[in-house]
Amino acid sequence: MADAKPEISFIGLGAMGFGMATNLVKQGYKVTGFDVWQPTLERFQAAGGEIATTPAESVKDKDYCVCMVATAQQAQAVLIDGHSPAVLALPRGAALLLCSTVPCAYVQGLEKQLVEVGRGDIRLIDAPVSGGAGRAADGTLSIMAGGSEDAIEKGRFLLQEMSDPKKLYIVKGGIGAGSNMKMCHQVLAANQILAASEGMGFASHLGLDLELASQAIMKSDAWAWMFENRLPRMLDPEFKPVASALTIILKDTSIITSEARRAGFPTPMTSTAEQVYFSGLGCGYGPDDDSSLVRLYTEGKGKIGPVKGLAESDESKLALVAGLFKGIYLCSAAEAIAFANKCNLDLDQVFDLCINAAGGSTMLQTVGPDMIKLCRGELLSTGSGEGLKGVARSLQAAVEEAQRLKVPVYLGNQALILTRFTTQLASQATGDISSAFVAKVWGI
Repeated sequence: MADAKPEISFIGLGAMGFGMATNLVKQGYKVTGFDVWQPTLERFQAAGGEIATTPAESVKDKDYCVCMVATAQQAQAVLIDGHSPAVLALPRGAALLLCSTVPCAYVQGLEKQLVEVGRGDIRLIDAPVSGGAGRAADGTLSIMAGGSEDAIEKGRFLLQEMSDPKKLYIVKGGIGAGSNMKMCHQVLAANQILAASEGMGFASHLGLDLELASQAIMKSDAWAWMFENRLPRMLDPEFKPVASALTIILKDTSIITSEARRAGFPTPMTSTAEQVYFSGLGCGYGPDDDSSLVRLYTEGKGKIGPVKGLAESDESKLALVAGLFKGIYLCSAAEAIAFANKCNLDLDQVFDLCINAAGGSTMLQTVGPDMIKLCRGELLSTGSGEGLKGVARSLQAAVEEAQRLKVPVYLGNQALILTRFTTQLASQATGDISSAFVAKVWGI
C-alpha cells in the first residue's frame, strides 16, 4: 500500500495562495489553510480544505508549511512576530516554503531569526513563484527555489506538485538565491508592463488605430509577453477585468530598487518605471489593473495646443512605435541580466526562466545570449546580433516624434540616454557594434 500523502499547512489564501492550496487539495493532500479574511477561509473549506483560526493552529503536527502572503511584513507577522505565529508551533525538522515575493535581505534575515528563536531545525526553502492565479490553480507555476540540499530534498515533492515540470528552477546559492532570481525576472516584468502603456499611448497620439497597430506589433520583432497579455485589458474602455493591480508591480519595483541600492547597483530603467508607477498611484489607480496606466499617456491628448509630427503614413508611424518598444526592451534586458550577474546567479538559468515566463520578448531572445557572453568576459564575433546604432537611431526617431507631439515617453527617453552612453563608450569601434554592448553601461 502506497504511503499516505503528508498533511500540509498553507498560510495565505489570496489570489495566488488560494489556487495553490486548492490544487494541492485536488491532488489528494489534506491541507489546513489560514488567512486573515474569514470569507476566504469559508471558500477554502467549501473547496475541500481544512481551516484554522491562527497560524500556529494551521501548522500543528504538519511537517510541511507553505507561506504565500503578500509582503515580507505579513510573512514576519504570521511566522514570528504576530499573534500565535507559526514558527514555534512547527514540528521538529519541518519544511517551511516561503513562496511570497520578498527581498533577498528579508529571507536571509528570516534564516538567522529561526536560529535565534531556537528553530534552526526548520528546513527553510526560499521559493518565490510566478505565473498568475490560473497557473497556480493548475499546479503549473514557475518556481525559483533556493535553500540547503537537505531542505530542497525534503520539499522537492511539494515544489513539483505546484510547478510546471519544465519551470521548477533549483537555484544555487542557498537562501536568498530564489528571491534574487525572481527579482531579476521582475526587472523585465516591471519595465515591459509600463512599456505596453507607453507604446500604446504613443500610438494613440500618432493617430493609429490601436487594434490594428497592436496586432502589427505582436507580429513583429517588437513583441513581448507582457504586451500581448495586457493588451485586451488596455483596449477595454474600463480596463477590465482587473487581473494584476498597479500596487502589485509597485511592490516588485520597491524590492528591485531597494535591493539594488543595498548592493550598490544602478537600475535606471526600473527606477524610472517606479517613478511613473508612483504617479499612477497618486492618481488613484492603485487598485486598477496595471494596463490602465495608458491613461497617463492619453488623458492629455487634445489638451496641449496645436502639435504636428513628421510621420504621415501608418507604416512610418508603426515603425516609430516598434522602435520605441525595441529600445526599451533592449535596455531592460541589459539591466536584468547585469543585475543577475551582480547577484552571482546562473545566467543560463535566469535566461531560460525569463524567455519562458512573463519577462519574455523577441529582443531578449535575440540579444540575451550575447549579453551573457559579455558578463563572462567572452568576445563577440564581428556583426554579432542586431547593431546598436540601428536600434538607437530608431529609438531616437521615436523620442523626437514624441517630443513634437508633446507625448511623455519616460522609459523611451531613459533607454535613449543609455544607448547614447554605450555608443560613446564604443566610439573607437569601427563600424556598428552589437546591441548587446548596452549592457556595458551596467559595469559588466
